[in-house]
Amino acid sequence: MHSPKPDGSQLDLFARDPRLDPWRAPAAPAEKPAPPPPPLPLFKAPPAPPRITLPSPPRTADDPPLKRIVLGQYAVDYELKRSTRRSIGFMIDDGGLHVTAPRRATQPSIEEAIRAKQRWILTKLHERGERRARQAQREPLRWEDGARLPYLGGEIVLRLEPAARSHCVFDPESRELRIGVTAGLSEWQLKERVKLWFHAEAKRLFTERLDLFAPQLDVHYRSMTLSSAGTRWGSCTVAGNIRLSWRLIHYPLALIDYVVVHELAHLREMNHSPAFWAVVGSVYRDYDGARLELRRRSHEMPVLFVE
Repeated sequence: MHSPKPDGSQLDLFARDPRLDPWRAPAAPAEKPAPPPPPLPLFKAPPAPPRITLPSPPRTADDPPLKRIVLGQYAVDYELKRSTRRSIGFMIDDGGLHVTAPRRATQPSIEEAIRAKQRWILTKLHERGERRARQAQREPLRWEDGARLPYLGGEIVLRLEPAARSHCVFDPESRELRIGVTAGLSEWQLKERVKLWFHAEAKRLFTERLDLFAPQLDVHYRSMTLSSAGTRWGSCTVAGNIRLSWRLIHYPLALIDYVVVHELAHLREMNHSPAFWAVVGSVYRDYDGARLELRRRSHEMPVLFVE
């Protein structure tokens, strides 16, 4: 007796389940889905700020040792000089804090005066330390043909040309400073030639600006000399002698004018009182903005010449 063959519509109740076949290799377990990647940060973290060390005055074997005072969390080394002056004076430069005191002033009275100016001293020392740290991170200028030098807020291009005799010519159209390079010219001689050109430009331009603003302030200055200060841009004496840092030639004319007006205004007010700033503002209205911009740019300006 033959069993009927199931047709395609009939269910085969005894069909072997291939999953139960002992000779069939077990299926590989399903792979676990890979974990999702961590979310990307919304904002890129800024680079770590440079570590700032408060500057301290350099010493030689013949110099007296530095004094030290603790101001808040900082130990500040400073140079102490005695003089015939009647009051205690402070000066901060790239070498740190310098204190000048009367000969009869006691050490406790000097330290008391320093603590009274603690906020100003620490602020200025931090500014100097930050400036030095930023400068250390920059690549030094390569003194070669095509180097770019800061000038009046922009850049000029250094062009080195072989020449039988040395020359230095600035082309304002192409903004190129052309230096004639003679045989055997060393790098320090090249630097000195460029620095002399910057000095001459500074003296010419600063004199022009002083002569422009002095009549507007109704003052007369006696003389103008150049200094090499890095951030003390100018000074003025009662006698009318004005000193301006030649490095200002790197900055825009508007900032040079601010420093020029600032020093001329001291011929009317030898202080920084509201009356002084009123004199400055009568000719240069945005002196607050110029002062902040000058401070910001001083942190960014490369050091071309170490003096």
